[in-house]
Amino acid sequence: MTDRVSAQSGRRRTAIPRRFLMCRPEFYDVRYSINPWMHPEKPVDDALALSQWETLRDLYRDLGHTVQEIDPIPGLPDMVFAANGATVLDGKVFAARFRHVERTAEGPAYLDWFRQHGYEETHWPEYINEGEGDYLSVGRRLLAGTGFRTDPRSHAEAQEFFGVPVTSLRLVNPSYYHLDTALSVLSEDEVMYYPAAFSEGSQAVLRELFPDAVLATHEDAAVFGLNALSDGRHVLLPEAATHLAKELAARGFEPIGVDLTELLKAGGSVKCCTLELRD
Repeated sequence: MTDRVSAQSGRRRTAIPRRFLMCRPEFYDVRYSINPWMHPEKPVDDALALSQWETLRDLYRDLGHTVQEIDPIPGLPDMVFAANGATVLDGKVFAARFRHVERTAEGPAYLDWFRQHGYEETHWPEYINEGEGDYLSVGRRLLAGTGFRTDPRSHAEAQEFFGVPVTSLRLVNPSYYHLDTALSVLSEDEVMYYPAAFSEGSQAVLRELFPDAVLATHEDAAVFGLNALSDGRHVLLPEAATHLAKELAARGFEPIGVDLTELLKAGGSVKCCTLELRD
């Protein structure tokens, strides 16, 4: 992969090959409502959902990344949102324990996959946490969301397990119920986020940690523009987030718009579909 230099900052943007775990939306549907985006009365186009998901998977592979797949399980329509399945750092697996009964079985299903694929250091959590939905790795730090899904006591549990600093951030807008709907990691020391999704104290923490962060508009957030994934150069994000795309391009990144509108009907997009395997 070639490098790209930001005209604005002079920083070299280098794409780093990643390993991802994804789950085919074979049983995807919106049968219940556990977030403001889910409306069971609105039909889901199964074929379109699958096509959109396959486009994302194939795009990762075209960019040089490795994608492994976990088999979907009947009766678990949200299993497609692999990011929620666990948090993986240094080859250690912090399993997910879901808040809503509709998703409870996903945690053990993902943990079984990891154990079957040779991951020896795994942890079944004491407290509720929803994987990379609320844990995002930036450098040698975990940003940890709470407010709607993940129990704040889980943050200390994750810090003890992984042995890296964990910074708690409180979400206050129910439309952005997971951290990965309100914040995206761009590089080892850069993020983009939507300030209004966070409490005043958490906004202050983010300003302290990331004074040059890309700030999303309400319009960006409303199309799930922050549910994005960066490999250090390419940033895959919902194609409707045009303002964010311009901001990213100005900083030397290469934004790539992706259409996942069928999966947005359940409150998910690029990042939700993607669990990074950090070995």
